[in-house]
Amino acid sequence: MQDDSWSRRKFATAVSGIVAGAALMAHAQTANAQSVPWSAGTELPRLKLPPNAADCHHHIYDSRFPIAPEATLKPADATVADYRLLQKRLGVTRQVIVQPSTYGVDNSNLLFALGETGLETARGVAVVNTNVTDRELKDLHAAGVRGIRFNLSPAGSTTFQMVAPLSKQVEPLGWHIQVNASSDQIVAAKDLWNSVPCPIVFDHLAHASQPAGIQDPVVAVVIELMQKGKAWVKLSGAYLESKVGVPSYSDTVPVARAYVKAAPERLVWGSDWPHPTEKVKPDDAILLDLLAEWVPDAATRNRILVDNPAKLYGF
Repeated sequence: MQDDSWSRRKFATAVSGIVAGAALMAHAQTANAQSVPWSAGTELPRLKLPPNAADCHHHIYDSRFPIAPEATLKPADATVADYRLLQKRLGVTRQVIVQPSTYGVDNSNLLFALGETGLETARGVAVVNTNVTDRELKDLHAAGVRGIRFNLSPAGSTTFQMVAPLSKQVEPLGWHIQVNASSDQIVAAKDLWNSVPCPIVFDHLAHASQPAGIQDPVVAVVIELMQKGKAWVKLSGAYLESKVGVPSYSDTVPVARAYVKAAPERLVWGSDWPHPTEKVKPDDAILLDLLAEWVPDAATRNRILVDNPAKLYGF
């Protein structure tokens, strides 16, 4: 009887410990939950990022800066302080702030954001036209800019006709050109991409359309450019072309894995926060966890998050 009583007490103590441990874990998860403007959900991602992991594509919006007359996207403010909350939630250390189409070729907001963030952990991608001077480009470089973006779909402050002259102008600085264009536009301009002297970075999986997926001709065109050492792809914007949608975005997985298999050294990852094209904001933790589906191998994933951004942006 004494042995039975001792066993019951031991069992009860063990159960109490398990319950207390579960409660403590739940409390810790709640304490770590982080609400972020322009992002759904509050839970932390399952994927744990390595030190110096980089978010290579996000935007800052600030109503103190003038909107370009031709702008079609006019989101509410999404500030540096707001983005810091996303960094905390995701575990991102480094960042690349991309000039959005909203501000056209006025990079004042971008420069302000870079100044607020600091060059130790931040870089920028500007938007310019063919009126830009070499002196202005050098000033942008000193501020942390490492590339220029062409928003070609929808058309805005930049055009295909600007790609050749501007790529030649920024090449001496060691910059790249970043391209946001539809898959059809990218395929049609294949000869142009092959002719430019500097690297090309294609936004958002190069906008491979769905349900075509890896059968979209853009995938083969971009992979050929990557394997030639001419192009990079941003693993970002899963929601932009997906027909499956949240939470799995499963139709994007074959496309991303095709890029990973072909040239893992030519890939970076980006959140695309604050998701300016989306009326219903996605959960950034889900988007980050999708990276584990896109890139199952941890060593390759860490390369994409740390080593590749360091090479492309000069961290």
